[in-house]
Amino acid sequence: MAVNAMRIAVAPVASARVDAEGLLLSADPAILGLNGRSGGALHRPLAVPQIAVVARLAGRLRIAVQRRVTIADGEHDLELWVRAQPDGHLAISGWAETPRWRAAPDPLPPVAPPGAWTWETDASLRLTFIAPDSGMTGGDGAFAMLGRPLTSLFGFDEGAGGVMPILDALARRRPLRAQPATLRSGGAPLMLSAEVRLDQMGGFAGLSGMAEPVAMAGPAAAEELSDGFTAGLDRALRTPLARIVANADSIQAEADGPIARDYADYAADIATAGRHLMELVDDLVDLQAIERPDFAPEIEPIDLADVARRAAGLLAVRADHAGVILDRPDLDEHAAAKGDFRRCLQIVVNLIGNAIRYSPQGERVFVTAMIINDRACVTVADHGKGIAEEDQARIFEKFERIDASEPGGNGLGLFIARRLARAMGGDLTVASAPGEGALFTLALPIG
Repeated sequence: MAVNAMRIAVAPVASARVDAEGLLLSADPAILGLNGRSGGALHRPLAVPQIAVVARLAGRLRIAVQRRVTIADGEHDLELWVRAQPDGHLAISGWAETPRWRAAPDPLPPVAPPGAWTWETDASLRLTFIAPDSGMTGGDGAFAMLGRPLTSLFGFDEGAGGVMPILDALARRRPLRAQPATLRSGGAPLMLSAEVRLDQMGGFAGLSGMAEPVAMAGPAAAEELSDGFTAGLDRALRTPLARIVANADSIQAEADGPIARDYADYAADIATAGRHLMELVDDLVDLQAIERPDFAPEIEPIDLADVARRAAGLLAVRADHAGVILDRPDLDEHAAAKGDFRRCLQIVVNLIGNAIRYSPQGERVFVTAMIINDRACVTVADHGKGIAEEDQARIFEKFERIDASEPGGNGLGLFIARRLARAMGGDLTVASAPGEGALFTLALPIG
């Protein structure tokens, strides 16, 4: 590798320029040589994927983008810093030559099985590479996902033992194995594996993964989650996720000054993905609690009308942003019941949140409380697309969603809500038909 060493020594910073279509217009010798060894040439598409991705992101977001990338070059890897300007100018520095990275024990197969494809993320779990044969709609479909959260590409299911392998892998910084998932574009079932990439300081630098198609099948039967796993997951993920969400919200709100609209939307995507993961952590902790044999909610006299008003108040801002009107019980309405106030509030917040998510803009979500026979009830009714009769039992099962390609939760909310309702001596039911919205009813013993 003497030639590589000479190239690095004489070109500590190299420049290049690409056009809006990604064609390499000009380049210093170091970049030209690297591009040529990757099969490219001048006036043809930039042939080094890691550099091309940074250049395309800069053009798409209309801001300067800087990334550390690792590129296989012969028998060695090159560690480079790539800075791309929106006008197509590239400045590449570093040029540190390192031994070729090889996976720790239990590596990914060197040759992908038939139908499998690869993907990569950065340290913030934003997609930096998706193989062209991923099943996305054409090359543009895959490119449109770059820079978005990993959760916008995959919907994750629980694995063996009732755990989420990806969450355990992230919390413990170890290889990901046997993570059931679905491709959000189309709902194809997949099995994911990935290696954890580390930076030069030993910090987390992202995931390098493989997606392998599997036969259509429901999620494996879940077993009880261990206290140790959920407690460790809570501690390991909640604080960094909260920091990610707060910083992304600050960027999206332009707290430090105006930014390009696309970049603000990109920050909003990060915040949404972070909140989704935080909700998943909360749901896994709740799931572990309700599946314990000794789980028992604190039963006391409560007012379900008050619960409904408070739940609607908590989601008033979300409803306003979605253009949905919340119709809640009046202050003089009451529905005395026996139940756990905190758990009832959790159930009704979940029901109202779902109704807001699936309601068209300008519609109303009706939240009512009443006494029906020997039950105190809260009902949440929306005018969304409704639920087919054959799907109405499935939505209350663990990790089940009617359409995995739609944005939304993780398939645990209604499962947990019904388990909580029944633990309080009541029930949670749904009445719906396609095109006619849905009406969910929480019924508890009268107080």
